[in-house]
Amino acid sequence: MVCVRTILAGLVLGISCCVSVAAQEKGRWQPVSKSARGITGTLAFSDEKLTMNFLKFPIAEIRDLTAEELQVIATVNPTGKSLSVSGHLYRLSVQGDLRLLNRNTLCGGEETQWMTTAIQGKTLQVAFFSGAQMPILTAEALATATTLCGTFSYAR
Repeated sequence: MVCVRTILAGLVLGISCCVSVAAQEKGRWQPVSKSARGITGTLAFSDEKLTMNFLKFPIAEIRDLTAEELQVIATVNPTGKSLSVSGHLYRLSVQGDLRLLNRNTLCGGEETQWMTTAIQGKTLQVAFFSGAQMPILTAEALATATTLCGTFSYAR
C-alpha cells in the first residue's frame, strides 16, 4: 500500500510540475527591449490568445522547444542573457499590413505565422517568424533565415 501511495504522489508531483512549466508564459509581460517597446508593447498570454497593443490573436501551442533550440534562441536574444529554462513554438496569424505601436508592422508586409518563446525566471524572449513552413531552429538556419521577423524581450 505504501508503494502505491508513493507512486501516486510522484505522479501528482510530476504532473503539477509539467503544468506549471507550460503555464509560465501566461499573464502580462512588460516590454524591455527597444523593439518590444516600439512595436508590440505589453504582451499578454492566455490559453488560446496573445494580446499585443490591445489586439487579440488566436495562438496554438505546437510543441515544447528542445534544449538545443532554446540555446540557439538565446544566441539571437538582444539582452544577451541565456534563456534556456523552457520555451514553446506557437502557430498564429498576424496580418502583414497590421500596424502596431508607432505604426510599425511585425514582419514588414508579410503575415506572421510562427512564434517562439524562451523563459527564465521573470524574463521572456519572443521571436516571430513569417512563412507557412515551420521555422528551423538551428544556428545555421537562423543565421540565414529570411523568415525571422525579429526578437523581443519582456519581463514581469
